[in-house]
Amino acid sequence: MIPESFKQALLARVDLVDVIDARVPLKKAGANFTACCPFHTEKTPSFTVSPAKQFYHCFGCGAHGNAISFLMEYGGLGYVEAVRELAESVGMQLPAYEESRARPAPGPDLYEVMERAAKYYRDSLRRSPQAIEYLKGRGLEGRTAARFGIGYAPAGWQNLEAVFANYADKALAEAGLVIANDEGRRYDRFRDRIMFPILDQRGRVIGFGGRVLAGTDGPKYLNSPETPLFEKGRELYGLAQAREAIRSSGRVLVVEGYMDVVMLAQHGVENAVATLGTATTPLHVQKLLRQAAEVVFCFDGDAAGRKAAWHALEVSLGVLSDAATIRFLFLPPEHDPDSFVRERGRDAFEAALRAAEPLSAFLVAELRSRANLGTPEGRARLVHEAKPLLKRVAAPALQFQLMRALADLAGMTAAELARLAEIRSPAAFATRGTAAPAPQRGGHGLDRKLERDMLRCLLAKPELARELPEGLRLGAHPEAEALEVFAQLAHESEQALTSAVVIERFRETPLAGLIAELQGRSLELGHDEGAAEGEFRGALQQLHIRELKERSRELERKAGAVGLTPAEEREVASLAAAIHEAQAALRRGGAAPSKVL
Repeated sequence: MIPESFKQALLARVDLVDVIDARVPLKKAGANFTACCPFHTEKTPSFTVSPAKQFYHCFGCGAHGNAISFLMEYGGLGYVEAVRELAESVGMQLPAYEESRARPAPGPDLYEVMERAAKYYRDSLRRSPQAIEYLKGRGLEGRTAARFGIGYAPAGWQNLEAVFANYADKALAEAGLVIANDEGRRYDRFRDRIMFPILDQRGRVIGFGGRVLAGTDGPKYLNSPETPLFEKGRELYGLAQAREAIRSSGRVLVVEGYMDVVMLAQHGVENAVATLGTATTPLHVQKLLRQAAEVVFCFDGDAAGRKAAWHALEVSLGVLSDAATIRFLFLPPEHDPDSFVRERGRDAFEAALRAAEPLSAFLVAELRSRANLGTPEGRARLVHEAKPLLKRVAAPALQFQLMRALADLAGMTAAELARLAEIRSPAAFATRGTAAPAPQRGGHGLDRKLERDMLRCLLAKPELARELPEGLRLGAHPEAEALEVFAQLAHESEQALTSAVVIERFRETPLAGLIAELQGRSLELGHDEGAAEGEFRGALQQLHIRELKERSRELERKAGAVGLTPAEEREVASLAAAIHEAQAALRRGGAAPSKVL
């Protein structure tokens, strides 16, 4: 884990305007800068960068973040990669121990080894009429093979011995190019296979996928093993080549095979990537959602394809946001994307893509098919099947929509389903005909408005968080939780608190959406720091009064039930005096006499 102190120092040193302007030309617009959003297609600029606050916000698609976020979203980098690149740009280095805690840092020799092997395989393809004929038979054109760096590993056990002077070099084994048998004798991992280089975000070769030629023995596909460069559950084939098309279309298509990616690109569908012979992982989905707001999984329409699609749905639920869309395209059983686009063409494939099924529809239809809704037992089974899925949904608005749809099928209200599924979802109680529960301490209504006002002030001037009491505890709703995080951040941080630091602390937490919403609103309205300071202190005083009154009510209830101890009677009198004093101070515009309870 990268130390918070390092990230704060890094964000204090970089200038977000310089980071973004080097990649997306910005224009001055008053105190801020604007551009057409790089994350979705638009003609009128809605992408705004605040140099004072050091964050960006798109009023069109909701993209939001700091310098680290931008490098991740725009460049498709992983978190550590983005921090490292940003640090290098301002002459900083990650702490030495961070390198050992993070994913093992490969030495440059492994990249060189992989590149030399890739060149050898490309050269070997040109010398192999059999491999060329096979690819031509699959409809592959030379320009497409060159674009994806496709090659051929000749038959034979030790062909790489002619490429590397020291065939016993441990780097060859570390890179996954050679294997040793039980006697310690080495041989090439890839033999008599079409070779598909797998690239990282910077276009460097980190692994290979090898496909057998038609009629030859061995598994159909053979991938590089896990190495310091290559992790199957994280990487995607074709992402480096597809990134521009993904960015311009706002959509990424996920298929299962290397040839699917290659042939789709050859026919003009250039925004496709593939998982690497493994089931979809949450890391895959996170990486995909950093590339585009819409992800379409494409599977065969047979039982195996639907099973794989259901797995992709399950792992997507926990990383979804309400700003993202995931859909599923099922091709006819006799087709995969490669054969479909070759037989029917790009237009037919694009038409099928537009008709892809939303995640919500797929989920509801699948659960519905598993239960007989004509019986109470069937409807109970529906609820049983839905419960773990609903609890996993990270996107609150989507979670509520799914609860409403499934509650209708189960013959109950969304509130009833939420309780049965053990989901704390205030929105569920807003269902027509369902009475809302009584407000709880720190819960809803005016209490929540007060805390939203405090958050808005803190986002205008984050340093105000230092006035929050340490160990603040307010309640269970998001605004209260966000204030508690602000208090913790203020009392832990030795650096100046900035909007960029705030974004970093809330990154990938359930509260990130709330912070983005309020920061965007603050940017739109141009909140003044001076006004925020006075408003915040007044709100902090109101919060103090609210806590005093709540404690007073607790004692009143106890007095009516079992009576009070002498100490509690004295506390009642003390509370009454404190409330009177605090209310008088609030009317005068003074500071709170004591911290929030």
